[in-house]
Amino acid sequence: MDERRGFLKAAAVGIAVFPAATLVRGDDKKGKEHEEEEIGATEDLMREHGVLNRALLVYEEGLRRLRAKEEVPPDVFHATASLVKKFVEDYHERLEERFIFPAFERKKKLEDLVKVLRTQHEAGRVLTAKILQSASPDRFVKEDSRTALVADCEAFIRMYRPHEAREDTVLFPALRSVVGAKEVKELGEQFEKEEEKLFGEGGFERIVEQVAGIEKQLGIHELDHFTPKV
Repeated sequence: MDERRGFLKAAAVGIAVFPAATLVRGDDKKGKEHEEEEIGATEDLMREHGVLNRALLVYEEGLRRLRAKEEVPPDVFHATASLVKKFVEDYHERLEERFIFPAFERKKKLEDLVKVLRTQHEAGRVLTAKILQSASPDRFVKEDSRTALVADCEAFIRMYRPHEAREDTVLFPALRSVVGAKEVKELGEQFEKEEEKLFGEGGFERIVEQVAGIEKQLGIHELDHFTPKV
């Protein structure tokens, strides 16, 4: 009988303890999942580079068709350049210029790189303005406008491939050492607020959908399109 009482007492203690322990573990898990869902400042900037890369792919396909004398509507270039201006130049690059570049300049780190990146931002805006002009329907029909469009798109692609690669592999990885982990997290929160203010909730996803729509127009939306036949 005493043994039975001892067993029941132990069981009661177990029932009282284990659910609480399980609850704590569950809360910890939710906390970790929440942390994993949060997008840091550098990850945010790098995924925006993915949008830029897809815009460059659209430019490249449009140029290929022009050279091959294939049909390509001017809106392919105009819509892409408009997206680049709105999302890359007026948003993404402005974040870099307001928050990222000054952090390095204050600490006098990677100053030469930052100087070049700033110059390239300005050059990119000039090229985008020219592409928008040449891709307007009334100008696109003219041979000299299409020639200028090709040259400007090529210059834009040639500059931005190494530009974004240098940011992704040199500048962004060094950000934490310049401002610290806490400020990097705060920057991520600031970027999220800026994105929501300009594009609304789920703005990034809608921008991706816009790029995908242009890709579908060209028939290059399937990733397997780029797989070589070997």
